[in-house]
Amino acid sequence: MTTHHTSDDNGATGTGAAEGGIDPAVRAELSRLRDSIDNIDAAVVHMLAERFKCTQQVGHLKANHQLPPADPAREARQVARLRQLAENAKLDPAFAEKLLNFIIGEVIRHHESIADGNNR
Repeated sequence: MTTHHTSDDNGATGTGAAEGGIDPAVRAELSRLRDSIDNIDAAVVHMLAERFKCTQQVGHLKANHQLPPADPAREARQVARLRQLAENAKLDPAFAEKLLNFIIGEVIRHHESIADGNNR
């Protein structure tokens, strides 16, 4: 399996010639850490897919009962909740909020599409 990594070690990317002079123990540690990053990325993608399956069901329920696609009060509670979770996890709450706002925007777009009769 070929793995492509993002720049995470002083500008070196991938596993190419730039790492040729690196100590084998350091290279092994980089590989171990990068494998963990790749596994976490895969888990994040799968968790997002599950989240969107649930939000699609919410979209259908809202459309079937003529409820608006967006729920600003719920969204505000979610942002506050996620910011607190981020703080507890030692993650930048502003980053967590940006991520959630991006996800919420996509969910609302899906809900609007469902309400318009698409994706039913």
